[in-house]
Amino acid sequence: MADTKKKKKKVEEEADEPDAAATAVATARYVRCSARKMRLVADQVRGKKVVDARTVLNFSTRNAAQVVSKVIGSAVANAENNHDMNSDELFVNSIYVNEGPTMKRIRPRAMGRAFRVRKRSCHVTVELASRKEG
Repeated sequence: MADTKKKKKKVEEEADEPDAAATAVATARYVRCSARKMRLVADQVRGKKVVDARTVLNFSTRNAAQVVSKVIGSAVANAENNHDMNSDELFVNSIYVNEGPTMKRIRPRAMGRAFRVRKRSCHVTVELASRKEG
């Protein structure tokens, strides 16, 4: 019991410390696309300015690019409304894709057999930070 109070107090103290750079986070959960395919798109925009990242995603032919673009747009909205950050100074500080639950389905095959079809999903998280120019 006392251990939990110490942990809570430590977390509260860490929250009180001012960050060097504030970050805005947005997450899309249970996206019906495999994590492997989504990571290919996420790797293209990591570390870029938001404007450049959106340009890359708009011209990408991958379906996962639409999802990543929406999550970046949501993170920009969070930064502007919740953290009072300027959208022109934002860049993709970190973006990562984790595996979500896998739906298992059965595909009938010849001679009474059945093959398993795995319908994978993923969670996309984007963290934006402000980079002062000058």
